[in-house]
Amino acid sequence: MLRVFDFEKIPVVEVVNEILVDASKRGASDIHFDPHEKFLKVRIRIDGELQDYSEIPNTVKKNLITRIKIISGMNITESRLPQDGAIKANLKDTALDLRVSCLPTSQGEKIVIRILDYSMSLAGIEQLGFSQGNYKKVLNMINVPNGIILVTGATGSGKSTTVYSILQRLNKPNTNIITVEDPIEMDIDGINQVQVNSEIGLDFAAVLRSILRQDPNIIMIGEMRDTETAKIGVRASITGHLVLSTIHTNNSLNTIERLLDMGVERYLLASALTGIISQKLARMLCPKCRRLRPTTVYEKELMQKVLHKDVEQVYEPVGCSECNGGYRGRIALQEVLEINQEIRDAIADSIPKDELRTLVYGGSVVTLLQDGLEKVEQGYTTFEEVLKLIELDDEQAIGEKYDLDSAINDAKLGQKTGKRIATDSVIGPVKPIESNNIVGEPAPKVTPKMESLDDTPKMETLDAAPKLETLETLDPLPSASKPKEEVLDVL
Repeated sequence: MLRVFDFEKIPVVEVVNEILVDASKRGASDIHFDPHEKFLKVRIRIDGELQDYSEIPNTVKKNLITRIKIISGMNITESRLPQDGAIKANLKDTALDLRVSCLPTSQGEKIVIRILDYSMSLAGIEQLGFSQGNYKKVLNMINVPNGIILVTGATGSGKSTTVYSILQRLNKPNTNIITVEDPIEMDIDGINQVQVNSEIGLDFAAVLRSILRQDPNIIMIGEMRDTETAKIGVRASITGHLVLSTIHTNNSLNTIERLLDMGVERYLLASALTGIISQKLARMLCPKCRRLRPTTVYEKELMQKVLHKDVEQVYEPVGCSECNGGYRGRIALQEVLEINQEIRDAIADSIPKDELRTLVYGGSVVTLLQDGLEKVEQGYTTFEEVLKLIELDDEQAIGEKYDLDSAINDAKLGQKTGKRIATDSVIGPVKPIESNNIVGEPAPKVTPKMESLDDTPKMETLDAAPKLETLETLDPLPSASKPKEEVLDVL
């Protein structure tokens, strides 16, 4: 049901406030204001899925867009160029930290508001959904005094959340940590953060060259966007520094190939690379309403081939008043590669891709597909979600036998037709998941306190991963600083 506002009785200011607060309370990550010929459509993205929220008539469309531009610090007289802004405020006892983008289109100005949530970054590495094996690998990687650790994935896959969680673990009084970001995503006490400004020539490469003269122990590069940044980052890692960065690739093998394509010398990459964390976000099943169903023939074969397990039942979404169609929150699917000497030698010796793939995935690496199917078995997510995110053709020895379309169709079959395929097991009552395979336990939601409306936060998306149930915490984390609070009366 679309939400309807009575614009004759409610001022535009109140409508904007209500949309911002309601979207935040529903757990949305983005609010879209899409211009159409006859109305302005409002959509919100919850757990990665866009949903229609409301339709604003053209009679108030311009006033509503103007209001958003005013409170986000944009130039309301400029409608021909893209603009960026931000909103920090307390509305109806809800702390909001928003990043706003305005884009001129043929139908008018389109506005997208990103709702920033730091709760998972503040909670720490234990709350990011790592399996026990992957968690230990990450701890080993960050304890290495020098080298480069890359967090990879598509836009919106939680890379920034993972990097900030690692930074908080490394943030100690005896270390000098410097970050280069565009923009600065979250202010952390004890870390020196540098904002890139390309307009004055202060780009990633220029800042990195200066950072190396600042006696750093740890360097974080917001993103490896070009060849020069990659080369400087790799060289910094072999001169006694631990370097953290992100890059847009799908898995560990593609990351190595991308860095070589960017012009990084093989001998440098072989000696510098410490580890790669690849991740994707899948929607997580609502623990209140999920139910068991028998696995299909296809699902049983896939589980047997990938996990070497006979899985008779898996959970499916149902839907209740506390979730969105059976899903609530998201969980990360992760692949962690810890570089060993054999892989280093292979990179330096320019061995063929097939042989490198065998080395990378022939050891202890749990692939994204394996990690995803393990979380399906444990009841955190569904086959449909995993197969939607991961191309089976990219997985070793899987692509020839299975195809994505049939996988999704089979996964949906039981939900949409009520048909159950080839199992003799009896469905019992739903029991809570009790597993030692995922690290961490539920962390309280942390909401950053806000500063003044005029302060533009230098932040980027931190897609929050969901909180996991019945989990075991390994290590306490240092607390992160929070901005000071000032309740605003302007909105």
